[in-house]
Amino acid sequence: MGYKVLGNLDKRFQPRTGLEGPFYYPNGRVLYYDPKQGQYYDSTTDTYVENEEISGLQQDFLHYLGK
Repeated sequence: MGYKVLGNLDKRFQPRTGLEGPFYYPNGRVLYYDPKQGQYYDSTTDTYVENEEISGLQQDFLHYLGK
C-alpha cells in the first residue's frame, strides 16, 4: 500500500468542539464537518459549503490520489 503527502499541516486549523476534522484538500482548502447541520464548514470564510462544491472537492481528491 502506498500513500501521498498532501503538505504540511497548518497550525491555524485545530480540532473544534462539535465539528469533525479538519479535512485538508489538495487545492489547499481546509474544511470541518458539522454533523448537526449536515454540512461542511469553512472556517476561513465562516460559511457552510454547498454540497455540489463538496462533491467536486471529493472528486478532485480521488483524482489526486490516482483512482
